[in-house]
Amino acid sequence: MEKKHLGKIFRIESKDYYVWDANGNEIRCNLPGKFKNELRIKKNKLFTLDYVVVGDDVEFVRNNDGSGVIKKVCERKNCLSRKALKSRAVLNRGERVEQIIASNVNNLFIIASILEPPINNRIIDRIIVAGESNKINVNIVINKIDLLKQKEQVEFWKNFYENIGYSVFITSAIKGIGIENIKNKTQDSVNIFWGPSGVGKSSLLNAMFALDLKVNEISQYSQKGVHTTVTCSMIKINKDTFVIDTPGIREIAPYGIKKEDLGYYFKEFIPFIKNCRFNTCTHSDEPDCAIVEAVENNFINLLRYESYINILNTIEQDMYF
Repeated sequence: MEKKHLGKIFRIESKDYYVWDANGNEIRCNLPGKFKNELRIKKNKLFTLDYVVVGDDVEFVRNNDGSGVIKKVCERKNCLSRKALKSRAVLNRGERVEQIIASNVNNLFIIASILEPPINNRIIDRIIVAGESNKINVNIVINKIDLLKQKEQVEFWKNFYENIGYSVFITSAIKGIGIENIKNKTQDSVNIFWGPSGVGKSSLLNAMFALDLKVNEISQYSQKGVHTTVTCSMIKINKDTFVIDTPGIREIAPYGIKKEDLGYYFKEFIPFIKNCRFNTCTHSDEPDCAIVEAVENNFINLLRYESYINILNTIEQDMYF
């Protein structure tokens, strides 16, 4: 009988799955085609591209050459995902399938930069929804504050998200500002750092943990970030602390959310939702909507409501079967 070992996926390269075993040894594993087919059958209503992802706990057996074969993916506590890019996978009727970024995550750090590229609250709000809908603790990092002479804009966004209830970290990877505050928050947990390309995510990780991740400059032509991290990977900081470095994103659309549920992933909406006339209210054009009334009375910020409507308009109702 084959002896099974427990491990955790920390890197995936093409068809190779790299696993830490219980002793911290790195094992290169593969995933049998038969196993992929079984997973595909089990997940046929989820429309996911990813059978095994970084952060997964797995069972594997060892080969004579020291490599391994994955036999089981353990149940995930949670996962962070988005709709796959249109160029990667689209179903017959146009619905986009799920791309899972990582699993079994405690903290999500959304990285934004105040300049180069300028902060984009709609991208931040989309990533917040992705985190909230998967029960991941969300934090926001505003980086590159060394580029601003006047700090009013930084304070605006800091107060904007803190008033909603999120922890906001103000940082400069170059000057080392705010680095220790984030580092302390990552202890004894699995942390994923996610955000647009060019916001300084790799530079922050390098500054926090003395890593040597590749960094690149912002494109002066487009003022958009240039991808430097090309695959998602988990880095072990100490026995109980891990960070997941991710490729920068240009597009983010939360996956698997119904229109009538979206409002629950906007924290400031929740106290008002119960007062809506309809329990399936989408807070857009229904009568007697408590959310619309709260926006009109300045209890909910208009910028957040506009983000909400923007996301609402991207949700396809016919993706549910």
